Amino acid sequence: MTNINRTVLYVGVTNNLDVRVWQHKTGQSKFTAKYKCNRLVYIEPYTDIRVAKRREWLLKRWRHEWTIELITKANPFMQDLAKDWYPSLRGK
Repeated sequence: MTNINRTVLYVGVTNNLDVRVWQHKTGQSKFTAKYKCNRLVYIEPYTDIRVAKRREWLLKRWRHEWTIELITKANPFMQDLAKDWYPSLRGK
């Protein structure tokens, strides 16, 4: 997740992406509410939670620039991948 200016990044693990993104977009997450991180720009799906948590641990230790490079390889313009997921939030 990132903010509108793409200056803050949030890295996390979830077993329900739809619910977690909704929480971020509606300000139910303290960090994302504070920093306005409500744009989903990158996803790495895993079937093993241990592997996912290890990857999260590693990504949180990366330099900001490395993470941006990883994201822009998959999503060059860092567009919100979930912009059309919640019609009730459009225009907010």
